Amino acid sequence: MSRTTATIPEDLTDLMDGAISAGIFENKSDAIRHVLREYFAEHQNARIAAAVSLYDSGEITLGTAARLADVNRFEMRDILREEEVALRVGPEDMAAARGEIETARNLE
Repeated sequence: MSRTTATIPEDLTDLMDGAISAGIFENKSDAIRHVLREYFAEHQNARIAAAVSLYDSGEITLGTAARLADVNRFEMRDILREEEVALRVGPEDMAAARGEIETARNLE
């Protein structure tokens, strides 16, 4: 799991602290994870846009983009074509190939 530092307005920090005190969240990390998951669950277009951006920049594979966008690989390919993002064919090295295989095993 990666670490991220964020600056949060005081009113939101107060609400987060209150939610932790009320037992809604275990801690600040739990609160932030929950809010991000809920945001992306409710905003499929943002989920897809983020996955497309990461794929386009070469940071993730097609399989990972599909998982992040919550679509299958075929749908992800179609989305990338619609967004005029060039598809990369095949893994770059053995580590990437193994990653693709593992991602494929975890897709439904």
